[in-house]
Amino acid sequence: MSEPLSGRHVLITAGPTREPIDPVRYISNHSSGQQGYAIAEACAALGARVTLVSGPTALPGPAGIVTIRIETALQMLAAVETALPADVFIAVAAVADWRPAAPSDTKIKADKSNLSTLQLVENPDILKTISQLANGRPGLVIGFAAETHEVEAFATAKRVRKGCDWIVANDVSGDVMGGTENAVTLVTPVGQERWERAPKAEIAARLAARIAEAL
Repeated sequence: MSEPLSGRHVLITAGPTREPIDPVRYISNHSSGQQGYAIAEACAALGARVTLVSGPTALPGPAGIVTIRIETALQMLAAVETALPADVFIAVAAVADWRPAAPSDTKIKADKSNLSTLQLVENPDILKTISQLANGRPGLVIGFAAETHEVEAFATAKRVRKGCDWIVANDVSGDVMGGTENAVTLVTPVGQERWERAPKAEIAARLAARIAEAL
């Protein structure tokens, strides 16, 4: 079997992050991690050494792939920076944009005498951080854009804003985040490619093949 990614290190993030409010509550999203895990497996199948930094999912770690489990966005960024250098960075994870400014060590009681406003602070922008590294930037940095409308327009703007090389845009207004299929648009500096709805494993294999071509 051809292994065009042999000798390459591919670093991937997948799944959601969980930002604690107190010991029993957190801010998160519906990401299942399936697309990121599928991409990790597809890159490994082409011979790459793959490091997968995963938020909380119900998925087992893929065989033969170093899987680093984290919970929060801060932990994910630290794990990504530790795993560098890499030839390719693929930011598939649905990272929470915000986290509580001061998580409580004890459960916040839901009674009228304890009503308060939840103060939030911005999480680090992992894709932008890695895209704009002055030293050690991966040769190919790929982001994902999960949108519910104007998908391609928002993804095109995001690619420029983040400074990454490619963006994979997908419409998550349906069952994409928990489902087994995906339809995406690959946004690059030279244009857009629409990939029809297919199993996430097929989308992953196609992206891995494009990465191999680019390298």
